[in-house]
Amino acid sequence: MNAYLEILRPFNALMGVIAVLLVALISGNFNIYVPVACVIVFIFTGAGNAINDYVDHKIDAINKPERPIPSGRISLNSAAIYATSLFVIATIMALAIGFVPGIIVVLSAVLMFLYAYRLKKSCLVGNLSIAFLTGLCFVFAGVVLGTIFVSILLGFYAFLMTMAREIVKDMEDVEGDSIEGASTFPIRFGMKASAILAAFFMILASLTSPALYIIGIFNVIYLIVLIFAIVLFLTCAVSILRDQSQKNTRKVSKRIKIGMGIVFLAFALGSPIITDLLQMI
Repeated sequence: MNAYLEILRPFNALMGVIAVLLVALISGNFNIYVPVACVIVFIFTGAGNAINDYVDHKIDAINKPERPIPSGRISLNSAAIYATSLFVIATIMALAIGFVPGIIVVLSAVLMFLYAYRLKKSCLVGNLSIAFLTGLCFVFAGVVLGTIFVSILLGFYAFLMTMAREIVKDMEDVEGDSIEGASTFPIRFGMKASAILAAFFMILASLTSPALYIIGIFNVIYLIVLIFAIVLFLTCAVSILRDQSQKNTRKVSKRIKIGMGIVFLAFALGSPIITDLLQMI
């Protein structure tokens, strides 16, 4: 993969695009702003990943030496210019849609820079920042498409799932973070406490997510697909509580990402549009 594409972590950035498409699907509002919002979210998320790699190049040299900067495929200066340019492009595009979307992108960019330079090394604050920005992808789409209430609910569950994964990732990276003097939750309170906190977010998301069916936002297909995600999250919770080794934290982190994908699929299949299609059949 081209290094300038790889540094964006396109598969992670696509999660933001999926958030926009899900809000559009649930609202049934597929106007011209949908593809524009998708591009904005993809560019912004990619820029955030790039600036994060720029700041963390020393840690990545230990934890993930294959990434573009520590591997020498992109220079530090080029990465900084690239990320900043993408942030500017995303901001201009958002302002073209409207003042509120533009402000959301600007404030999100400020938070992303703060995260990369300061908050990432802070206990839980960095995790909360990333989880908040992940949930904000749904809210951004909701503002653009006029479906704010539902987008906030979806963003809340994205927040819970991301918090669980962020804590597990910190457990995975504890060696490199310790060398760099970071003060992440695993470093300050230990691996067992971190496992308990990560499991808490997974269990909370699992036990409360059926409420979206109960209050009538999604159809029964959502509930059926959701069961697979709930089983996976609960399995991950048990696994991380039993074993906090780097090998297992890496495995659990990947499984949480898969679980998030299943939840997003449940959102899509449980949407009102799918309900209407089923009724037509």
